[in-house]
Amino acid sequence: MRSAWRVADVRAAEGALMATVPDGTLMRRAAGGLAGHCARVLADRGGVYGSRVLLLVGSGDNGGDTLYAGARLAGRGAAVQALLLSPERAHPGGLAALRSAGGRLCAGLPDRADLVLDGIVGIGGSGGLREPAARVVAGLAGLTDRAGKRTPVVSVDVPSGVEVDTGGVPRPAGLPGTVTADVTVTFGCLKPALVVGPAAPRAGRVELVDIGLGRWLRADPAVRVTEWSDVVEWWPRLGPEEEKYSRGVVGLATGSATYPGAAVLSVGGAVAGPTGMIRYAGGARAEVLRRYPSVVAAERVTDAGRVQAWVCGSGLGTGPEAATELRCVLAAPVPVVLDADALTLLVDGSMAERLRGRDAPIVITPHDREYARLAGEEPGGDRVGAALRLATWTNAVVLLKGDRTVVATPDGRAFANPTGTPALATGGTGDVLAGLLGSLLATGLAPERAAAAAAYLHGLAGQEAVRQGPVTAADVAAALRPVIARLPR
Repeated sequence: MRSAWRVADVRAAEGALMATVPDGTLMRRAAGGLAGHCARVLADRGGVYGSRVLLLVGSGDNGGDTLYAGARLAGRGAAVQALLLSPERAHPGGLAALRSAGGRLCAGLPDRADLVLDGIVGIGGSGGLREPAARVVAGLAGLTDRAGKRTPVVSVDVPSGVEVDTGGVPRPAGLPGTVTADVTVTFGCLKPALVVGPAAPRAGRVELVDIGLGRWLRADPAVRVTEWSDVVEWWPRLGPEEEKYSRGVVGLATGSATYPGAAVLSVGGAVAGPTGMIRYAGGARAEVLRRYPSVVAAERVTDAGRVQAWVCGSGLGTGPEAATELRCVLAAPVPVVLDADALTLLVDGSMAERLRGRDAPIVITPHDREYARLAGEEPGGDRVGAALRLATWTNAVVLLKGDRTVVATPDGRAFANPTGTPALATGGTGDVLAGLLGSLLATGLAPERAAAAAAYLHGLAGQEAVRQGPVTAADVAAALRPVIARLPR
């Protein structure tokens, strides 16, 4: 599992490390790694020698890293120009190195460039890009390389203008508030803006350069990033003694006569999971059994039999009968996933005591509009902070859905999912996710791990489905099976 740290913790670690090494060591390490990744980008576009490289240089160390990297590229035969956005505050050592290597200064954007290095603002910036940087960045859209293609942008540490600690993106009128990079080369450790929030897609491919910071990062990370190896480690293993009940039994109180598809989709997510038995309770029994004859179906939660976890809400409705089913689910002493209509039934607070009185875990799975109804405010740019607040208020694990889904725990931990795709923004995909999550909970997996693993695999299924064409929720449910088949048994 990878981790991302806040700016203050990165600064503290850098200070501790710099006290142990000669002056300039960290900048040389950063610049060397940055130049190497730039060379790899240029290798696909004709190579470093003879290429034209534009440096967008701000003040401070971020600009210094950029200038030193530019000097290295100039030493390899690139024609390097630097546009100084704060000339009086440019890093003197970096500027001298660039000039010594043959680099030149320029007064504006050139007519062509094979690579742009965004060194405008580093981790110390906030509030988005200001003039003249914003206008310069707006002009990058018109730059092309020697082959007539759009010029790639490599950001230094973070895309300039993003809110580093939250992943938020300022939205000023008229001009871009941030850089959108093809590659971001970051130093020492990941930062939250590279893995969560609307800033994360603007980072492009993220490359991490080791500058020796690791052992000096002593604070807890702001957010952890789930990886395939984590899912492999957490996934339940089957032994020769297993039978259907020992593998876990998941119950689904989803769907209705009005919304039978939600039941079918949520059961589809559960079927792809690791449990040995699925019980369904609701008004879509016929549709569920037609599609999944192995499911044991009943009309009500009270008639369903014993389960190790419940999934409740997808397509359930919000009337009195649905409220009764939700109360029965919450009365069961097992982990519960609350999704969709179940979240709507929680908004008026009438079930607050039932929530607070539960000893077994709860996972709630809101999208942004559901979050706003539950919390009384939009998630905003700080999606990790928003999810953590709701987790504290509800004493539940929160899976805040989005392009970079966030899982937050009441004790203050947060996980970001890197596999999301816009293809999942279609009706019913959340039902599939809820079913898979319930299946994982029924095996006894810790709720935050179940949520993180479900989001990760659900994202991979979305990626798998999109290869076949326009995506529906049924496609995502079908794609879960080959994705999960890749896990070692």
